[in-house]
Amino acid sequence: MDKDWTDTPVSRRRFLEGTTALTAAALLGSSVLGRGALAAASGSTELINGSHWGTFSAVVEDGKFVKAIPVKEDKFPSVQLEGVVDSVYSPARIKYPMVRAGYLKNGPTAENGVRGGDEFVRVSWDEALDLFVKEFKRVSETHGNDSIFAGTYGWKSSGKLHNARNVIRRLCNTFGGHVSHIGDYSTGASQVIMPHVMGALEVYEQQTVWPVVVRDSDLIVWWGADPMITNQIDWIGCEHGGYEGMDAWKKTGKPTICIDPVKTETCRYFDAEWVAPKPHTDIPMMLGMIHTLYSEDLYDKDFIEEYTVGFEKFLPYLKGETDGTPKTAEWAAGICGIPASKIQDLARQFMNNRVMLMSGWSMQRNDMGEQKHWMLVTLACMLGQIGLPGGGFGLSYHYSNGGTPTANAPILPGLTATGKAVTGAPWLEKGSGKAIPVARIIENLESPGKTINFNGREITYTDLKFIWWAGGNPFSHHQDRNRMVKAWQKPDTIVVQDIFWTATARHADIVLPVTTSYERDDIEQGGTYSKRLLFGMHKVVDPLFEAKSDFEICRLLAAKMGNEKGYTDGKTELQWIEGFYNEALEQAKAKKIPMPNFDEFWNGRSLIEFKPTEEAMNFVRHADFREDPLLEPLGTPSGMIEIYSKTIEGFGYKECPPHATWIEPFEWVGSEKAKTYPLAVVTSHPKYRLHSQLAGSVLREKYYAIKGREPMLINPKDAAARGISDGDIVRLFNDRGQILVGAKVTDDIMEGAVRVCEGGWYDPVEGGKLGTLDAYGDVNVLSYDKGTSELAQGNCGHTIIAQAEKYTGPVPDVKVFDPPKNG
Repeated sequence: MDKDWTDTPVSRRRFLEGTTALTAAALLGSSVLGRGALAAASGSTELINGSHWGTFSAVVEDGKFVKAIPVKEDKFPSVQLEGVVDSVYSPARIKYPMVRAGYLKNGPTAENGVRGGDEFVRVSWDEALDLFVKEFKRVSETHGNDSIFAGTYGWKSSGKLHNARNVIRRLCNTFGGHVSHIGDYSTGASQVIMPHVMGALEVYEQQTVWPVVVRDSDLIVWWGADPMITNQIDWIGCEHGGYEGMDAWKKTGKPTICIDPVKTETCRYFDAEWVAPKPHTDIPMMLGMIHTLYSEDLYDKDFIEEYTVGFEKFLPYLKGETDGTPKTAEWAAGICGIPASKIQDLARQFMNNRVMLMSGWSMQRNDMGEQKHWMLVTLACMLGQIGLPGGGFGLSYHYSNGGTPTANAPILPGLTATGKAVTGAPWLEKGSGKAIPVARIIENLESPGKTINFNGREITYTDLKFIWWAGGNPFSHHQDRNRMVKAWQKPDTIVVQDIFWTATARHADIVLPVTTSYERDDIEQGGTYSKRLLFGMHKVVDPLFEAKSDFEICRLLAAKMGNEKGYTDGKTELQWIEGFYNEALEQAKAKKIPMPNFDEFWNGRSLIEFKPTEEAMNFVRHADFREDPLLEPLGTPSGMIEIYSKTIEGFGYKECPPHATWIEPFEWVGSEKAKTYPLAVVTSHPKYRLHSQLAGSVLREKYYAIKGREPMLINPKDAAARGISDGDIVRLFNDRGQILVGAKVTDDIMEGAVRVCEGGWYDPVEGGKLGTLDAYGDVNVLSYDKGTSELAQGNCGHTIIAQAEKYTGPVPDVKVFDPPKNG
């Protein structure tokens, strides 16, 4: 593996690089003089900061942030860093506190049907915060905190202090609580099914590390994953260690297979074999392989016997005894479009080699998505390599650089969602501790009082009157935009605090401008799995316009609500940051890991690199279970891998049988509906942004927009049949909505499918009007808002079919990347 992956406990190379000997100013200490002031005093023009896209030195010239230079510890920096600088000065920035005109005039009795179509009025911070406090108290007193939703969801900015989720939840929890959310949009189905099958989430667990894969695997299979794109980002700070692993694998020359409707960046990088089943048909393909292994007596009987339960109950389904349909390779070929001989060859190839099945999450963001990874695990059990070096399966190699060896490092804490609660306020008597599956928010708004099933229990929707969203953009990540626009009119008040005029902000009543991560101080770690870096996030420039940090906004609200000290614990922002660091420092002392004191860290280079131990360099997932399943059982009821789950059988859910099963989705290219809408719509993660983040930056026009629109990949045969040429503006539509996109005609997508990446900003030609044309290309205008099943209630954002035609009407301007009128 890479020579820099050693077992050295911590690296402080160039820790003080870029700094001079301590000056009189530096001797004052961080609690008196901030890093930015020190930089000015020493003449320095670079400050360490970091983001989801990587850690960097921020270059400041004449008070302006002009460049982000990746730190040397990041050997594979992302091109998306270009967008970081531009985002600070984006015309889409929210400059001032704003209130929707109708709401400002009439309050929560205003006609809410104009959300998304009304103008905004600039107000002072005091006016905006007073409106917030008045309405929060009214709703709490009148309806109880069960009517306040602050389960804000989204990829909030990096940083342990300015974690938008915890910042606003902390405030709500000091004033009676709020309705929160369960799960996420990324792994909604798998994070519920996998604990029943494997006894752990799997989707957010460390993988068998890359040095082991490189050494011991014979074959890698990327199934519905594109890590060359998705590993550019990390939930915390990004250190891009996964690229070191992929680079090392590529150099071995060992084979790679990519199973995907699209010839991905990953497929091209590895010069991999491309296998393209029809979208939504992964399960039939897996079943065909499983049947081949069984019928040819190739599967690992000893593994099935010793490490799994329920195979004998799955077998009648596989053989067709329960439904009259044997799940042969020939049967699978008729559904997925891959020849039976190829399905059989793949099964034999997997069996005869040490293979790592590396799956993405897109396959489980589908109708009946729980079945996908369950079937993948069943296939891996037939191969019998789970727990062996370089074998088995992994569900997060593509996410936050999973598989990068975990460093011997402390864990940096962060702001908690619980402060000291206020007492004695009559309007807080009706508290809340309720939560709903995150992808069911719109159904909740439509049907308060409705009871749904979820993972063996029932959840009843509350009547939400007040919604507070920060650090996320539901008008990007939620499905069925027109249905959402309609339901979004129902609450009395919607508050959004954000950096940019996203569609979510444009559909709010009160809009509060927030700083970027580069206009405030914070601290973060780099590497969700590796914990390789710990770095300061120094304020690069002063806040633009009237933007305030999320923490400062909530501090001001807490003060107006009479509990500032309960919220802040009497500490400044920098004192919070120092406290987080010092907690990590105490952990480091206990582990005998050298770390400088806070002042030396904060006033120095502000970056520490930690190294993995030899044990971490050789980590194999499930190795302990493989070694001794009785002493190291899984967290399932049986302690084994559950091919058949008695727990799920007991739930009695029609949509989630007790073993992995092929259930046709509500729509797909094999459904009757496909006669009208024959194209499967693939909604991949974009290359040049994080979901919807950085869409408003220079990256859009520089790298991917086609005639100002989101690009759509389309196969030459599908394009020719519709008279579509490369570069044309296309109307993509179905019975849920219509969007404009720019055509990219290419053989890199299979016939019968098109690809529009998720995260495009919703830009309705007529704001607030249902069914209006989306001018830019938000693919969730076309998606269907449905729970994956009664088990997980995840989202079905990848279950879409549509039709495409060359657009010949008047071409509307794209307006969403500019502020609204008066904004």
